[in-house]
Amino acid sequence: MSEYILPGIRPIHIGPIKVDPPILQAPMAGFTNYAFRQIVREFGGAGLQATEMVNARGFVWLDENDAEHPDRLWGIKDEQRPLAVQIWDNDPETLAKVGRRLVEEYQVSIVDLNFGCPVKQVTERAHSGSYLLRDPERVGRIIERVVQACAPVPVTAKIRLGCTRDRCNAIEIAQVVEAAGAAALTVHGRTAQDFFKGHANWEAISAIKPHLKRIPLIGNGDLDSADKVVAAFRDYDIDGVMIARASLGRPWLFAQAAAALRGEPIPPDPTLTQQRECMLHHFELVCERFGEEKGTLLMRKYACCYAQGRRGARAFRTHVAHVFTRAQFLEVVQQYFPQDAELVADSPATPR
Repeated sequence: MSEYILPGIRPIHIGPIKVDPPILQAPMAGFTNYAFRQIVREFGGAGLQATEMVNARGFVWLDENDAEHPDRLWGIKDEQRPLAVQIWDNDPETLAKVGRRLVEEYQVSIVDLNFGCPVKQVTERAHSGSYLLRDPERVGRIIERVVQACAPVPVTAKIRLGCTRDRCNAIEIAQVVEAAGAAALTVHGRTAQDFFKGHANWEAISAIKPHLKRIPLIGNGDLDSADKVVAAFRDYDIDGVMIARASLGRPWLFAQAAAALRGEPIPPDPTLTQQRECMLHHFELVCERFGEEKGTLLMRKYACCYAQGRRGARAFRTHVAHVFTRAQFLEVVQQYFPQDAELVADSPATPR
């Protein structure tokens, strides 16, 4: 068992799956595909990784029409475990069918159910994601059916504090989630109405813990530094944390947070050259899967994340948003991420 600096920190057990360190990589649509997960894995520090969320109804349609499985499942059959796949819909039978396929065909470690996505395409159009928080009974039926279909693989749930600020029913939902047989609960500290505005309410997340009898509570929201991860464990009643958007341009954040929890020196942010090489490695992984033309287009959004908060980021985003070829992409990267004179070959921030 790992040694941590705070007595309350220990590995999470999600069913039979041990998550150590208790730091999870969030599922993020459009971003946490195989290439991103591989980069995170090379740096280390994430106790559990997750895919992008998968549209269960779309998965069934592709299956019934003998179409190629969605790109969001790229690489997972051969990927290192543990690995969670997040699915969404509002129909228990559809979700159960897809969950069982993920267990039998893909041998996933955990099936995660999304009850937290605030995007209108998921909520208003599909009546799924955070829309379902207004119907605890349906949430319970969904979880019960998927747990039954996926056994013995554990099923987890991710929620928000509620649909709106005047109806934060996360405690009620949490109790439903546990009673229905889920093995863990992740709570994002905003309502769906908040989307990503303002600050995550960690007091509200922590208030859920006394109402759970057996399953771990994982907190999510605004964790953009190793110090904030340590503070979350120190100040709030949680079992684990989930890091999301802050890691998109800083995949080394998990390793920094894990070191901080162990009381070890926090690896420094990579130098510009190391960041450049990380981005180019990411680019090559994407191109291997999608080819140079599509890979270049897809990499534009990732490249913008790597530049976030850096000097010249706005100009970089403007230029990289208009690249269409490998040569154009490499030219823009070289301009804004030049060779760094202080590069240290064996820096602990370099991917292993």
